[in-house]
Amino acid sequence: MTIELNSPLDMHLHLRDGDMLSTVAPLSSESFAGALIMPNLVPPVDTIEALLAYRDRILDATKGDIFKPYMTLFFKPSYDYDFLKSFGDELTAIKLYPAGITTNSEGGVSGFDIETLRPTLEAMSELGLPLCIHGETNGFVMDREKEFVPVYENLAYNFPKLKIIMEHITTKESIDALDKYENLYATITLHHLLITLDDVAGGMLRPHLFCKPIAKRPIDREALQKAALNAHPKVMFGSDSAPHPQHAKESCGCAAGVFTAPIALAALTELFEKHQKLDNMQKFVSDNARSIYGITPPAKKVILVKTPTNVPSSYGSVVPMFAGETLSWNIKEII
Repeated sequence: MTIELNSPLDMHLHLRDGDMLSTVAPLSSESFAGALIMPNLVPPVDTIEALLAYRDRILDATKGDIFKPYMTLFFKPSYDYDFLKSFGDELTAIKLYPAGITTNSEGGVSGFDIETLRPTLEAMSELGLPLCIHGETNGFVMDREKEFVPVYENLAYNFPKLKIIMEHITTKESIDALDKYENLYATITLHHLLITLDDVAGGMLRPHLFCKPIAKRPIDREALQKAALNAHPKVMFGSDSAPHPQHAKESCGCAAGVFTAPIALAALTELFEKHQKLDNMQKFVSDNARSIYGITPPAKKVILVKTPTNVPSSYGSVVPMFAGETLSWNIKEII
């Protein structure tokens, strides 16, 4: 049994930099035709020089694979039309982080006053640049995303021409918001389709499943699965694959992030087959993103075959999801 995917895309990917970039970038570029690259480095990617230099480092690390890094800029309220226009086709989207809410987000937005954000958001609206948002408040950890939904809705109402991507959504409330505003879209991760908080902390603590936003309740996972498996046209795959060295995960102050890049397509195929929805997988992992972002990725065909495959215990210093376990699907050929 096989399945063919045309130009699969990962629309939310962390590649880090330096040695980590060299380790993890090829694990995405081998099987994905492209990915939306997150800009929360230290320092953040917030100039054209930084963006182009990071793009070039990514291309060097991917070793000639057919792979398009779709670059993003770290959001600042001070960006104007001329500044953003100067990026031309090199800039695909801008990523907004609430200050201090996740890894390397200290320079993010401290408040969501519409008038403060207006200059950048109006320029983005005119240029057709999507706004990607890590949507969480500083409230109780299980309610942070739900509490942020009114912020999404306020932005969608005040900037109706702005495409707003609710990143790595985890709640039923976020799914419900998709159909309230024409300009709201979302990415969904592999791990949030599979786990709940019980998998992270219900028994022995599993640090390699700890992430932000944290996994939620079964009712939330059910809503995410329904949208993804039925290929809701406003959702797309974004792994939020976030590598950290093993010592940073297995420690006090565990770093937030689940590393899924090398096993994402195989695990997604297993999930879609389990629910008899393989016919919808192409839309979730590629077609919807092409439509939402208006992009044409490089031609790349990934053929997966149903055969048991053992997941390595680590890739360099990074431990993947399902480390040491067996998946029922594997990549057979990449054309």
